[in-house]
Amino acid sequence: MQAQRPKRNRAKRLKEPQVKELIDAYTQGASTYQLAERYDIKRQTVSSILKRNGVTPRWRRLAETDMDYAEHLYTYQDMSAARIADRLKVDPETVRLRLRKRGVQMRDPHDRP
Repeated sequence: MQAQRPKRNRAKRLKEPQVKELIDAYTQGASTYQLAERYDIKRQTVSSILKRNGVTPRWRRLAETDMDYAEHLYTYQDMSAARIADRLKVDPETVRLRLRKRGVQMRDPHDRP
């Protein structure tokens, strides 16, 4: 008796009109996470579709010099991660995660002087 093989997942392919809708929605402000949920595909697939169609991502990666600056503002200027993120034009969670990765002791957001 032969063992049953698990079914392989097949990648979902969007039709051309759906790709156009996805690109339009992204350029109008929808996030890759929202689009992934809407079209029942992975976030990485959304990013690949956008890249393949020449759409520039809205986000930008934080360079080490940006993180040096963010760490200085957080540690010595007592600036919140949210305000730093606003200044650097990135998501606040990105700043928090990158600061924690650098070993910066995070303050309790409710414990203000």
